[in-house]
Amino acid sequence: MELSFRHQLGLVCVILLFPALCNCNQYFTNSRATYYGSPDGYGTPNGACGFGEYGRTINNGSVAAVSGLWRNGAACGACYQVRCKIPEYCGVNGAYVVVTDYGAGDRTDFIMSPRAFSKLGRNKAASAELKKYGTVDIEYKRVPCTYTGNVLFHIKETSSNPGYFAVVILNVNGKYDITAVEMWQKRQQRWEPLRRAYGAVFDFANPPSGEIRLRFQVGFNYWLLPKIPIPAYWKPGATFDTKVQLY
Repeated sequence: MELSFRHQLGLVCVILLFPALCNCNQYFTNSRATYYGSPDGYGTPNGACGFGEYGRTINNGSVAAVSGLWRNGAACGACYQVRCKIPEYCGVNGAYVVVTDYGAGDRTDFIMSPRAFSKLGRNKAASAELKKYGTVDIEYKRVPCTYTGNVLFHIKETSSNPGYFAVVILNVNGKYDITAVEMWQKRQQRWEPLRRAYGAVFDFANPPSGEIRLRFQVGFNYWLLPKIPIPAYWKPGATFDTKVQLY
């Protein structure tokens, strides 16, 4: 069946405009946000991601807990732009937050630290008014993280050389999650998966003696192999520079 010129022109317009319409609709997602209390306005070191003190102060304390975006902990370390929708109070750029915790509120996608929530306002007075609302309508989108420095391996304090190994990966730039971590088993000459214990923490019950070589998957696209291994003398609580960066 042949199409008339008018129908052909209309079809071409739909094909050209459809991606733009999709991108427009997906650019920001509507939701709600609230905030939690903390003595100094920063985040909490006890967040479900397992970041510890890093999770309290990263991004100058502009952090948030999420629920629907949690994705079994894959959201840990992800960055979002959050804008509230009360014109007389809300700033144009809103707040840039890092996910450090899990938390469910009243139909909210974000439970923000006080420092993060205050950045929704266009000025201090506006921020004070927004806090009186408690929960506000927002729109959000994922944005690339721009941490300073290389990707880091932090050995969790629950680790015990050589009986148990748990690690959290920090300073992951870009817009992609760490979806898997593997450890090289020299004796078997193969990579073995670590278990996602909780949040951003991956563990291995009986790590090999000596140095530990890890690789991690970025999104579902590729594996990144750090340039140097974790040395044999690793201790719980230690942090090691991978000498690699993500962009």
